[in-house]
Amino acid sequence: MVLTTENKMLKIEDLHGRVHDYLRISITENCNLRCTYCMPAEGINLTPKAHIMTADEIETIAKTFVSLGVKKIRLTGGEPLVRKDARDIIERLGKLNIDLNITTNGLLVHEYIDTFKAAGITSLNISLDTLQNEKYKQITRRDHYDTLWKNIELLLENNFTVKLNVVLIKGFNDSEIIDFINLTKTLNIQIRFIEFMPFNGNQWDKSKLVTYAEILEKVDNHFEENTILRMEDKLNDTARNHKIESFKGSFSVISSVTNPFCGTCNRIRLTADGKLKNCLFSNTENSLLEALRNGESILPIIEKNIKSKFPVRGGMEDDAEFQNPKLFSKNRSMIKIGG
Repeated sequence: MVLTTENKMLKIEDLHGRVHDYLRISITENCNLRCTYCMPAEGINLTPKAHIMTADEIETIAKTFVSLGVKKIRLTGGEPLVRKDARDIIERLGKLNIDLNITTNGLLVHEYIDTFKAAGITSLNISLDTLQNEKYKQITRRDHYDTLWKNIELLLENNFTVKLNVVLIKGFNDSEIIDFINLTKTLNIQIRFIEFMPFNGNQWDKSKLVTYAEILEKVDNHFEENTILRMEDKLNDTARNHKIESFKGSFSVISSVTNPFCGTCNRIRLTADGKLKNCLFSNTENSLLEALRNGESILPIIEKNIKSKFPVRGGMEDDAEFQNPKLFSKNRSMIKIGG
């Protein structure tokens, strides 16, 4: 069984022995940016509002997962903070006995500082792919760079842990790797370099990939070898963590393409329209929202979904499959999955 009892505690376990205690909930497909790697240039057809989970439905589903052993929930989007009732959702989930986190582009966090504190949120992941204003406008198709940095400074002033998510694209921002790491000299932040991943509409190809090995080569060539520290990774951590000795902050690499971490995966994803995805790269989804609205139990659907989880990247076990556009184009665009 996927839903098993251990010491009278339920847990969600797949057929490969992986226990899933981390739920990522997308609460909207809307966003106030248009990042090139996330959204197709022509935009997306948004799911009608009637098919998007309400705050009540999000809370109900979240409570069910918590009863099944989920210990961590991350809110994503789109941009979660553009949803009109985002504050209500954050406050409700903040009352659950979980580690509540959020991934955001950072443009609206100044309006939510008190809400974050009241909900027990202590850490935020902020998407920022360049330290150059013109490049920021190019990749986001918007001009909000100064606003973002003011909000990052505000979060640090209020003692939030700040992690900057940097999607690396060869020929675009890979020349800024050292610039990002140098931020950690005086700022207690974590830079998270993320390998460019294939999704529908983002024009992915291998030539744009900056690998984990290439990132470390740049670091080794710039910093003295004995100052580069390999930090201990947390259990189920997707990031390989590093630090420059004497620097306040740290940096890490999330290498979903070249060094997948599927063997320790503990993540489940819920899309804004209430579909359960057991893997970021899987094109298989099961609707929890439909069952919930029909007054049916969602437990059998959760079990079915987790039972069907492949051991590696949605069943794409080798690089040839993973680089086949016919396979990853069957998946949603990133904005409709949830970052």
